[in-house]
Amino acid sequence: MVARQDLTTDEDLKAQLLLVRRGTAFWSRKVNELTDDELDGPSLLPGWSRRHVLAHVGYNARALTRLVQWANTGVETPMYSSPQARNQEIAYGATLPSRALRHLNDHASVSLNVEWRDTPEAAWGHEVRTAQGRTVPATETVWMRNREVWIHAVDLDNGARFSDVPAEVLTRLLKDVTGNWAGQDKDPGLRIQVSDAPELGELGAGAGQDAGILVRGDLAAVAQWASGRGGARLEAGADVANPRWI
Repeated sequence: MVARQDLTTDEDLKAQLLLVRRGTAFWSRKVNELTDDELDGPSLLPGWSRRHVLAHVGYNARALTRLVQWANTGVETPMYSSPQARNQEIAYGATLPSRALRHLNDHASVSLNVEWRDTPEAAWGHEVRTAQGRTVPATETVWMRNREVWIHAVDLDNGARFSDVPAEVLTRLLKDVTGNWAGQDKDPGLRIQVSDAPELGELGAGAGQDAGILVRGDLAAVAQWASGRGGARLEAGADVANPRWI
């Protein structure tokens, strides 16, 4: 039997698909290391147990599958019917029996992967709308999922660290966060320096200004801080509150 492969021939997109598949395997490994009883424990996200994180990641895969189907068929299928429906779905998913919750994660991830695999070249450029109301090409769903699986693996509080996340993911995450702050005028004048990635230059609204608020550390620490995950070992700015992201 011949193995089925991605229909896309775009090398950059294929690299992103490989990265998200690695992230999915990393996420699944951290989930499977947890016993059913440990799923009841707290995550690193305030107010959420590990069950809530699993439910969120599982339903996120289903939501992204809807966007890819939208791109493939032209039939509008939003990620969620409303923010309230999304929150209710996560709350419900957290109450599922452990076996059902694990099955949700596994099945939803496989379904999304199949949908990506069978998306023809032309459809990847079709525009869809995210839950935040952004209009983006279908290729954006790959990054959206990369962000979910890598970062939420850390949120499980099961030994994963930001230093385990590929630099490519951390770099794009940091740019996304700082871009969001700039777009919503949330940046109080930050000068963000990444010590092990000088090619990024200074980021933030205060970049290049001596009066800016300095935040400095390695890529993993700065991305952890910027994304709202406390405890980052920054070289400077450890006491600076990060603006809200999403």
